[in-house]
Amino acid sequence: MAFRGPKVWLWRWRRNPLKRQADMVEAWVLLGAWVITLLVGVCAGLAVNRSVEHGLARERVEWRPAAARLTEQAAGQALANSGAVSGERVWGKVRWTAPDGSVHTGQARVRTGSAVGTTVKVWTDRKGRLVTRPATASQARSQAAMTGALMGVGAAAVPFVCGRFLHGRLERRRMEMWDAEWALLGPLWGRTTG
Repeated sequence: MAFRGPKVWLWRWRRNPLKRQADMVEAWVLLGAWVITLLVGVCAGLAVNRSVEHGLARERVEWRPAAARLTEQAAGQALANSGAVSGERVWGKVRWTAPDGSVHTGQARVRTGSAVGTTVKVWTDRKGRLVTRPATASQARSQAAMTGALMGVGAAAVPFVCGRFLHGRLERRRMEMWDAEWALLGPLWGRTTG
């Protein structure tokens, strides 16, 4: 790698008799790539953030809790005899009635050793199908922010990589032009060692 000297800001736009057209093109390409990268990243991140937050808010409105009854004995031993409360949960088969009156069955997490007929709180959508508990407003905000940030960075990577690729191509082209001119003018300066 060649020594480039101290960093001078905005050197590409300064007046210089040695500056070529290729230098100006490279300067504008780099500026355009950075602006597009920033715009794409911010716009994509905000759009995804808004979309995710809207979807989670819709789930909070549409999804409702329902009372379901356990139809089979849950796996494990009940701890009711000893007075201890177990935080362990297992999958158990439950039955519930949807808002339209239809009866549904499915799997839900229940306490270990729960008896047949135990009431379990489940969450259902408008059609009465089992769904997970909807995210709270604060959970939705943080999830939307994280998703938006990740998607913004991912979307910004595309113009950034394209700009870096184009910059590399322009720099290679400039070096080829310099090599061609050096091959033409170098021998005129005097004897070459060889």
